[in-house]
Amino acid sequence: MISSISPTDDRVLAEYPETPPDEVQRHIETAARLQREWEGISFSERAVPMLKMADLLEANQDEMAELVANEMGKPVAQGVAEVKKSAWACRHYAQNAERILADESFEADRSKSYVAYRPLGVVLAVMPWNFPLFQVYRFLAPALMAGNGGLLKHASNVTGCAVFIDRLAVEAGFPDGLFRTLILPSNRVDEVLEHPSVVAASLTGSDPAGRAVASKAGALLKKTVLELGGSDPYVVLADADLEKAAASCSTARLINGGQSCIAAKRFIVEESVVTEFTGLLADGMAQAVMGDPLVPETTLGPMARVDLRDELHTQVERSIAAGARLVMGGVVPEGPGAFYPATLLADVTEGMAVYHEETFGPVAAVIAAKDTDDAVRIANDTEFGLGAAIFTSDVQLGERIARDRLHAGSCFVNAFVASDPRLPFGGIKMSGYGRELSDMGMREFLNAKTVVVA
Repeated sequence: MISSISPTDDRVLAEYPETPPDEVQRHIETAARLQREWEGISFSERAVPMLKMADLLEANQDEMAELVANEMGKPVAQGVAEVKKSAWACRHYAQNAERILADESFEADRSKSYVAYRPLGVVLAVMPWNFPLFQVYRFLAPALMAGNGGLLKHASNVTGCAVFIDRLAVEAGFPDGLFRTLILPSNRVDEVLEHPSVVAASLTGSDPAGRAVASKAGALLKKTVLELGGSDPYVVLADADLEKAAASCSTARLINGGQSCIAAKRFIVEESVVTEFTGLLADGMAQAVMGDPLVPETTLGPMARVDLRDELHTQVERSIAAGARLVMGGVVPEGPGAFYPATLLADVTEGMAVYHEETFGPVAAVIAAKDTDDAVRIANDTEFGLGAAIFTSDVQLGERIARDRLHAGSCFVNAFVASDPRLPFGGIKMSGYGRELSDMGMREFLNAKTVVVA
């Protein structure tokens, strides 16, 4: 059995039986059969259930946000926002798929030469718990609108969300089984990948999970797209509007309890303003209201699991032992649940845990830099490369640094990093490869087929 446990009070919310091996095989074969029929219909026909899905998401937003709050601790207001963003992704691809996947003509020594984008088949999605709805829909919407089928292996602690998504797909009018949730532990992913009808995989999650799936898929010569961890740097130059920068940075660190691959994690500040900025950042983080995620006033719910909270606290303790200064937080609350307070560490230097490691929770690390060049050096001194931001009053300088000098898949100037269905999203280095969202993301699991007519 796979258990869903409340991170608020440690209750077992529900238990789900694993999908038996023979049933997994039947689901794969059903998805493959339906996908062959699905790719033969028009974009406008595919758009009908996709648009219905968007409507159903919004109609069920309160129930879904409560489910997310119960399973992984996201405050309900943020859960509603996640539902709405999922609906946006569905509508975006329903309305733009035909344009995105239109044949692309090329000049060559023939009467006609073009690329036709054709679906690959059934794609496996291995998805994480931190955005248990949007992570799935940013895969599901482009994959199904492109003519592929989909199988979902969701994180075990949000199995209720996975089952809900599965039910909505059928209710929206997709062929029953074209998209299917498989209730599996991580050690059974291989049996799905090994099936000949599963042609590719998309994974969002940890570096070890990405390595495991990529290794297996690579041995089978099946394509993967990986979106893994991040230790996103936010560079604050001396000429920045510090109040606005600190407000943006505080939001970027605490949204979703800091449990986001693109959450701000390292704040690299020119030393002439580091003391002032640290105080402003502490003021902003102190506004977080920690508590029951079902209470509307809560802005900082529990972390998703107690073991993850304890791992984060260990990173904080190791950093303090190495010389970091605790400005606020850093104490595990008494009582049940996986709660951890907004925590700020200053005087962070190379060699400390919070300098090098991904901190997946509400912990901010402030690092002083001598000047702009030093700040960029520190920002790039990481094995990750997912997102980055820079704050400066010189917008042209900020854009040049974002474009040419910061090593990340998404770089924002005077704003915190966020995903958007219209823009490509993904990382470099240990943050993975490939892109999701936008036209580029939709084309990842397609055959760019060259067609030449003599």
